[in-house]
Amino acid sequence: MRRFLTTGLATGLTTAALVVGVATAIPASAQPMTFGADKAHTDIVFLVKHLGFSSTIGKFEDFDVTLVFDKDAPEKSQLDVVIRPASVNTSVPPLDAHMRNKDFFDVENHPEARFVSKTIEVTGENTGKVTGDFTMLGITKPLTLDVTFNKGGIHPMKKTETVGFSARGTIKRSDYGMGYGVPAIGDNVNLIIEYEAFQ
Repeated sequence: MRRFLTTGLATGLTTAALVVGVATAIPASAQPMTFGADKAHTDIVFLVKHLGFSSTIGKFEDFDVTLVFDKDAPEKSQLDVVIRPASVNTSVPPLDAHMRNKDFFDVENHPEARFVSKTIEVTGENTGKVTGDFTMLGITKPLTLDVTFNKGGIHPMKKTETVGFSARGTIKRSDYGMGYGVPAIGDNVNLIIEYEAFQ
């Protein structure tokens, strides 16, 4: 396996292969390494169907993404994503204002949504499934993200250890009590996370 950091929960020979592969991207360390988001190169985006004609695309401007990677015990690695929905941006200000109210994100009462990883399954050389708890509007449901590890190594300008991955997932918003407009406004919401992280 080649430098696949974000899907470290594997056992037996798979775990051994992961540890060896990670060593090529990260120097030896007795302690877990924490990576924070480079927000200039990280995006959290959603797509939802509108009347079946098109998909509305939005993103969140305010968020934190933290990856804690334990080289010696990859199964202990963790991914934590905190989103502040008040920062929603669809490039349509009246729509953004509507999405902040009780019909959608109810940001006054629920200022954060959060994903916390629980298990990580390696599915390929640079791919995996990260499963965890996603909490929105006070309701927590399981969510699995399909993850591709893009690259790990020394950032050419920051001169720090840097990793990057792409993640995709889908939630059913009515499961979280956000049923406004269904089915005219799609119930399934596609999530896209493009994450660049530095130590």
